[in-house]
Amino acid sequence: MNATGGARILVVDDEIEIVRALQRSLSAYGYEVYAASSGEEALEALGHFRPDVMLLDLGLPGISGLEVCKRVRAHSNLPIIVLSVKDSERDKVLALDLGADDYVAKPFGMNEVLARIRVALRHAAPLQGGTAAIFKAGPLWIDFARRLVQLNGKEVKLTPTEYELLKVLVQNRGKIMTRQMLLTRVWGSGYGGEAHYLHVYIGQLRRKIEPDPAHPRFILTISGVGYRFSAEEETAGEEAEEGKEKTSDRGKPAGE
Repeated sequence: MNATGGARILVVDDEIEIVRALQRSLSAYGYEVYAASSGEEALEALGHFRPDVMLLDLGLPGISGLEVCKRVRAHSNLPIIVLSVKDSERDKVLALDLGADDYVAKPFGMNEVLARIRVALRHAAPLQGGTAAIFKAGPLWIDFARRLVQLNGKEVKLTPTEYELLKVLVQNRGKIMTRQMLLTRVWGSGYGGEAHYLHVYIGQLRRKIEPDPAHPRFILTISGVGYRFSAEEETAGEEAEEGKEKTSDRGKPAGE
């Protein structure tokens, strides 16, 4: 597969300028792009276009973006990247709770969109196929079959809860996990409002698996939303893209 592999991208947005900019830019990078301007068109396109990634605006006419996300996730692991305006944090978090994988705030630069698409494509196959028996990222090594964790070749002693939290994060690496999602997956549905549990255990886990807990390399905080597990090579790639975006097209509308 080449840089894009001819991946199919479904763009769902009712703002024609954004759609045209995304079509132009993504096509230039070798992606096959299909556009839908409503929730109904998006759901219909899933069957005949069979996208590899969906870019989904939440403010759609007809069926809302949130409802589209909910319906897609009910039967598919299709990566969903939400396109959100900066003041819609509540809907953004709700979309992630419903199964969206990531989000890009409007206005956005194309470097950021391309980086998020690459991350989504890299992790689509592992997420659909489940967690491999062995996971390795830099100095971190996990044997899921034996529930064994090592850092720099030395065994890391984790409590059962710490291990389950790490396992959920790694299983969904590259995906933003909201606090609600993590609490429900690890502690159960009755702990949805106990955010302090998560804060404490994330801190404990970082002290055990991060080479430098003060500057996390693996468990990244997504401010106001939750956490994302990022493998070493993914983190480096995203930081490079963010640096490019800051120096080249920060503040420009999509496609410029």
